[in-house]
Amino acid sequence: MSTSKSSNKVARAAERKRLRNRLVRRSFRTYVVKAKSSADAGEESAYQKTMLAMSSVDKAVSKGIIHRNKGARIKSRLMKKLNKK
Repeated sequence: MSTSKSSNKVARAAERKRLRNRLVRRSFRTYVVKAKSSADAGEESAYQKTMLAMSSVDKAVSKGIIHRNKGARIKSRLMKKLNKK
């Protein structure tokens, strides 16, 4: 465990950020998986699920949780899969 007050504070802040990042990362991955499976199945709700997934990816990028190029790559693949059917 840290000994100085400032390092304790940094450790607490890092833990808060880690938990917040984990929540956002998990949620956007869930949306992406749902959108992919919906597009593969050819469901009518595939468009809405894809838009929801793209929005969650944008939020993760804006919060700095994933790199912007990775976000663009994920969105591109989602649209490719959606437009395939």
